[in-house]
Amino acid sequence: MPTITCACTSGKPYAQCCEVYHSKKILPPSAELLMRSRYSAYALHLIDYLWDTTHPAKRHLYNKIDMAQWAKANHWLKLEIISAEKNVVEFKAFYQKGLQQYVHHERSQFKKEKEQWYYFSGDYFH
Repeated sequence: MPTITCACTSGKPYAQCCEVYHSKKILPPSAELLMRSRYSAYALHLIDYLWDTTHPAKRHLYNKIDMAQWAKANHWLKLEIISAEKNVVEFKAFYQKGLQQYVHHERSQFKKEKEQWYYFSGDYFH
């Protein structure tokens, strides 16, 4: 069986990268690793993981149907981490919709509560 490279562009096999977070074997130990695992979750359409890793105080701003439609409407090409601090990660997510390619550039804020990191909010660059 061929080894599948993780969508988060770490270069590691999925089984040794984001899969351990997606399967809830362990929690991502940093905001950057949570962000990478969320990108992979979009690529793999793991909507429950995206929901569960969104901060509970912010979940009312999202819904699973919209998350699933966004994830499935796009072909996720690669992730580029621009900077990663303790609780802030700036990244570019490259994706394709139809024949058009796009870049989602965001500076995301994360919060850690009871050993678990959550996506809290993001500022988009246009």
